[in-house]
Amino acid sequence: MFSLMANCCVWLKQWQEPVRKVTLVMVGLDNAGKTATVRGIQGESPEDVAPTVGFSKADLKHGRFEVTIFDLGGGKRIRGIWKNYYAESFGVIFVVDSSDMERMEETKETMSEVLRHPRISGKPVLVLANKQDREGALAEADVIEYLSLEKLVNENKCLCQIEPCSAVIGYGKKFDKSIRKGLGWLLQIIAKDFDAINERIQKDTAEQRAQEEQEKQERAARVRKLREEREQKEREEAEREGRNPPEESEPEPVMMVNPFQPISAVILENEEKIKEAEKRQSLQNKQEDVSIEPKKKEEKTMSESQENNSEKTNENLLLDTYKAALAQQLEQEESDRPSSDQQISDHNKKKGKKLKLKRNHKVEPVSTEESVLKSTPPAPLPLPVGWGTPKVTRLPKLEPLGELHHTDAELLH
Repeated sequence: MFSLMANCCVWLKQWQEPVRKVTLVMVGLDNAGKTATVRGIQGESPEDVAPTVGFSKADLKHGRFEVTIFDLGGGKRIRGIWKNYYAESFGVIFVVDSSDMERMEETKETMSEVLRHPRISGKPVLVLANKQDREGALAEADVIEYLSLEKLVNENKCLCQIEPCSAVIGYGKKFDKSIRKGLGWLLQIIAKDFDAINERIQKDTAEQRAQEEQEKQERAARVRKLREEREQKEREEAEREGRNPPEESEPEPVMMVNPFQPISAVILENEEKIKEAEKRQSLQNKQEDVSIEPKKKEEKTMSESQENNSEKTNENLLLDTYKAALAQQLEQEESDRPSSDQQISDHNKKKGKKLKLKRNHKVEPVSTEESVLKSTPPAPLPLPVGWGTPKVTRLPKLEPLGELHHTDAELLH
């Protein structure tokens, strides 16, 4: 009963606490399992994880805390940007590949650099001895010994907790409880000393911004100095060669952008730039279309006028040629008129002679008898006598038709 009442009091106290925003940095060597751990905390599948190039940002809620975790890439070339996130972090999560014995010394040196940094020293640190599911993975005590963790923590006055875990065994309800337990411990330590850590963070961030501003000014001064030296050299060369020195132009202000921005912000900025470029392109295309239309109309009218002019010129040429041909034809007809009249008179004389010959010619009428004789066909031959007839009758001797015709003609005359 007493324990139940104590738990109820603790629950009520936690419920009355305000929601606090906390920023954590997750660091470690490349291929240690940082991104898989973040995904598992978020309830996502830790499988098929690509190496982190730069950093990634994860937002989650844990109890009365709104936690932002910066998963920083662990490659040698990118470890230099870690220090830019130390000022605003309330604590550190250091992930160790406990199965990689060959890189333990490198891990020790990297952890020592992180904990010695003035903006991390004194803040709580959670060490996750990851990949315990692999053969030959070091146990918790062995990891502490190899990394000299106690010595590092004591030297830099950092509260530390180590949790052996495996980020790839599952997610959601199957997620490794050691990771969740370690995250709870880290947030609990932060909650106990939240005000002091928050005040330190405000101070460190202000100093970091002032330092960044100073670096920007120094960088701008160096650029300005280099530009002035270059312009001085150009003027001297122009004077030696007898040319006019180039006009001095006011340098455009250089906008320095913080290169260490969240990926989501960079993606949004790029999308906005792409949209603006598309809008500009569409406006430019519209303006080109508007400017092209009157040009097309002018070209069309010019071509139509040229066609009309060409048609008119062709018609005029045709008319001129027709007139010339007609005049030539008329002249030829006038010149050929007497010869044609003479031909017509000769033709009429010939016709008269022919008519006279026709009138003097006598046409005798054909007698009806002759026409009948000519029209009647000759008498058919008698049929041949058959083989069975005993008597043979002789045909009378026939006279040739030509002679008969001749005689008939004579009789007619």
